[in-house]
Amino acid sequence: MANAFFSDLLATISERGRTLLRRGDSSDTKHDADGLVALCEALLSGRGEASGTAMAREVLDLYQDLDATGRRAFFEALVRDFGPDRERLTKAIEKWRAKSGDEDASSLHFASEPRRQELIRRLNRAPGGTGDLVSMRADLLGMINGHTDLAALDRDVVHLLSSWFNRGFLVLRRIDWSTPANILEKIIRYEAVHEISDWDDLRRRIDPVDRRCYAFFHPAMVDEPLIFVEVALTETIPGAIAPLLAVDRQHLPIERARTAVFYSISNTQRGLGGISFGSFLIKQVVEELRRELPRLDNFVTLSPVPGFMQWVKQDKDLPLSDDDRELLKHLDEPKWFEHAEVTAQLRAVLEPLAAHYFLKARTPKGRLIDSVARFHLGNGARLERINWLGDLSPKGVRESAGIMVNYLYRLDDIEKNHEAYANDGEVVASSAVKKLLRGEGRRLLDMRLS
Repeated sequence: MANAFFSDLLATISERGRTLLRRGDSSDTKHDADGLVALCEALLSGRGEASGTAMAREVLDLYQDLDATGRRAFFEALVRDFGPDRERLTKAIEKWRAKSGDEDASSLHFASEPRRQELIRRLNRAPGGTGDLVSMRADLLGMINGHTDLAALDRDVVHLLSSWFNRGFLVLRRIDWSTPANILEKIIRYEAVHEISDWDDLRRRIDPVDRRCYAFFHPAMVDEPLIFVEVALTETIPGAIAPLLAVDRQHLPIERARTAVFYSISNTQRGLGGISFGSFLIKQVVEELRRELPRLDNFVTLSPVPGFMQWVKQDKDLPLSDDDRELLKHLDEPKWFEHAEVTAQLRAVLEPLAAHYFLKARTPKGRLIDSVARFHLGNGARLERINWLGDLSPKGVRESAGIMVNYLYRLDDIEKNHEAYANDGEVVASSAVKKLLRGEGRRLLDMRLS
């Protein structure tokens, strides 16, 4: 109710301001990047609250009318013409050098702030301004690849969005069948890990007693989930996704649930890329589930390995023999996993290779290759298990040869694991995964097959 009241109030202020603007300015605004830049200068020059709010709304509306070329020109103008006030900054530097006290340091800080930051703050005052700025940043990200000239603008936008989307402002809400339909539609559309095929599929994921879904929302974007996680309540740690999503599966009585499985985490707003919510989401959902179901013992993921096959195909220094490389050619055959002998041979090669991928392989900058691994290990999880043929969907076979992994969130170890990864780059893994790396897993598999 409070959010609706303030939204209506802002809309009223904005509309009255539009009326004032129309009365006070008979000239037509240029509907191109130059006209938009001129309007931004007017917005920064300072007007009354009503007219300023209306002008901010006008800037955002005119931006939407620009084509890709016009938007890039607008971004370039923000970099070129809306940096720090050089005269003011020079005076602040001179004052700091003459007498470097705390007050002078504060003045230097404010003087060095680019004018575009204040512009973005004023744009955020418009009704719906926060969501529009997130969308604008998505456009910026689409243009910034390979173009460092826009990097300064992106840093300023991220600086402000990181403050506005601070964890303290986010609201955790459970998504269930009573959630408004417009939000449920977005859950279907935004699901990025395991596609939701239709409304029946969605209901199977959020309505049964042994299923949960939670999302973070922001007060300025009340109908837009920022990130959401789907949870399956099970007895044991699962090794495959198909049984969790099966149409005809048997629902687990809630009193038998001992494991919470985070099997899909989806970010929804490209414009918030680089601003992490996932770690907060998982940890808060764990607390919610522990309060509701104190018998839960295990909190794990069932995660994809999206970069594995790309690494296998591109890395020339893999620990593989010539026979192994010849065997990997079977992965190009349709439905290779339906042939038992080929599958067993590939498993003996790919499981140890997957262990090497997680524990040893790095990018030229020394980072883990897999983005999902970086996320969970950075949050303090342990790499618990590598699951052979855990995802036989076309996407799973294409990206990871069907391999999935479990990351275990053991609450007493989260901080220790996080420190090991953050400070030393150590991947905390179970003994089962480490044995695969040393080749013991392959010998054991050979023994089972013989």
